[in-house]
Amino acid sequence: MLEEEYQKRRVLPRHLRRRPEPERPFSFEIRPATIGDMPDVREIYNSYVRNSVVTLDEKPWSHRRWREKFQQLEKLGLPFLVAVSPTGQVLGYALAQPWAGKSAYRYTAENSIYLGQAATGKGLGRALLEALIAACEQAGLRQLVAVISDRGAESSIALHERLGFVEVGRMGKVGYKFGRWLGTVYLQKQLRPAKRPGLLQRIFGGDDGDPGPR
Repeated sequence: MLEEEYQKRRVLPRHLRRRPEPERPFSFEIRPATIGDMPDVREIYNSYVRNSVVTLDEKPWSHRRWREKFQQLEKLGLPFLVAVSPTGQVLGYALAQPWAGKSAYRYTAENSIYLGQAATGKGLGRALLEALIAACEQAGLRQLVAVISDRGAESSIALHERLGFVEVGRMGKVGYKFGRWLGTVYLQKQLRPAKRPGLLQRIFGGDDGDPGPR
């Protein structure tokens, strides 16, 4: 028997072949984070600490540090969101934290978004950023700032720009990790805040109310 004929006979007829199972759709729910989500959040973040320059942190965060972070943002009324799978696994998270630590910056926040490795490239980053922007507007914030490492950050910069962020500056060689110098890219988005009197007074305090349209 010729080799070509043997190979043909080894192939099952189409009607006898087992149909491949359809790929399950990627599904998730975005909701406010809880203290019980912090172990998963910690695992996601520490993966980037150890293996990338996405964050300039060099030491992994402890459970205690993440609990304190959660409690701080909750006290300030700042958004902390998680995306979870149907089984409850945290796939990624997004949060807004105080910008620069001075009281006059209380209407401005810095955003932070991280995805688990299995959740990248599926539109989750955009969904989280959209939800975070909406939550920041509901919290009465007026400006959202993104600080992104300049090495391999093209996709993150492009995502922010698609959602209305504008690059406002760059700094070169301000960080040093894994034996190389790193710069940062600054992007900013003007928000349309909902009026929630009194909420922002929790952010560092402050002796004035909503400054009105700008």
